[in-house]
Order: sequence, then C-alpha cells, then structure tokens
Amino acid sequence: MDSFLKKITEKKQDFESKRYLIRFGKGDYKRRFLISFSKGSKIKIRGSFEWANDFVKFIRENKEITFSGKVLSKDKIAGLDGRKKGGMFAYEVMNSTLKEFENPYFYLVDTNDSEIVLKVKKSLPKPGKNEEKIDDKFCSLDLDIKYWPKVKEFLFWDTPDCKEAKIEHELIITDIEMPKGLNDPARIRELAVRKGKMLRKITADKKESVKEYVLEI
Repeated sequence: MDSFLKKITEKKQDFESKRYLIRFGKGDYKRRFLISFSKGSKIKIRGSFEWANDFVKFIRENKEITFSGKVLSKDKIAGLDGRKKGGMFAYEVMNSTLKEFENPYFYLVDTNDSEIVLKVKKSLPKPGKNEEKIDDKFCSLDLDIKYWPKVKEFLFWDTPDCKEAKIEHELIITDIEMPKGLNDPARIRELAVRKGKMLRKITADKKESVKEYVLEI
C-alpha cells in the first residue's frame, strides 16, 4: 500500500495519483500537498485536502471500522440515493464500512474510536486559492502510537527519525504533452502528461532538507 505521493516519487504513478495534478497547467506552484505530524503518546497528523482519501485508505487497511459523513463520486452508484451537484454525486453515510464506494472522488468522512480519530471537512476548497491560504488542517488523523511503523512507511517514508515534521511540495511544470485525436476537453486534461520537477521540502525537528524529483505524469 502506497500513498499517492509515494507513487509519484517512486514513478509508480497511476490515475489515482495523477488525478491530483490534473488541475495544474504550466507554472510554479508552491506549498502543495501539505502534511505534518507530531509524535508523543499519540500520533497527530494534519494534511491538506489531497490527503483525505489516503487517510481513509490507511485506516481501512489496518482496522475494521465504520465512517460517517459524505462521499463524493463522479459516477452514480446503483442502489444508493445521491444528490447531484456540479457534475458529481454526493452520498451521505452513517456508520458505513464504505465497501460500496471503492472508487470515490473524495471521502469527506469522520471516524472515532479509542485508537483512531479521523476528522475531514465536508466541503472541498475552491480551486485557485492563494498558496498561503491553503488549509493545512483540512483533514486530521490521530492514531495510537502502535501504528507508527505502518503510518511512517505509508506517509512519511523518507522522513528522518524525529518528534515532529512538516512537509510541503513545490511543483514546477515546464511542459504539458497533449494527447492526440481527442476533442473532449475533460479527457484531454486527464490524459495530458505534465513534465517538470517536484521539490519535496521536509522540516524535521526544525532541520530542513529538500529532495528533487523529475515529474512526468
């Protein structure tokens, strides 16, 4: 199990990871994919909206638990009543295992037990926000310390041993290779290949480091 960012850095990207870059054109985008943690008797993780699905994925992989909130899907799901808005379907869930939502657009859900507490805001941020206004606490995940080895591998695989860390990313997209033979603007955006580089900036116990990755996705 890999997070969307780990897939990108290890060039194992798929559509699940690529979808977070579809909205970007050519340019320099700072303070993206924000995530942080502090570690004491519990692990406290905070992230921008892109991390909501990975937080839910991590929980479902490690514990049988139910969720309540809202699930957004681009497709209508047979047998469920969803509210359509802006080309998307919103499904309200209560104490759900989420098994009926295997390919969601976004999980905007919460859960709470003695080992795991997840809170996610229920409205996605509007596109085009100033980088300084990006919400780095859109989703929060508090875990029992026993989950640290697994969550480190999933979300903080390259972070040095530390008590707390903040990670942000800068996307520098220098070229976009468009697919040929398509007329649908939405499909063109989805299939276009964005090229450039990504800077992964890690501040671990106040010590800063930067890793650079070639971006072609």
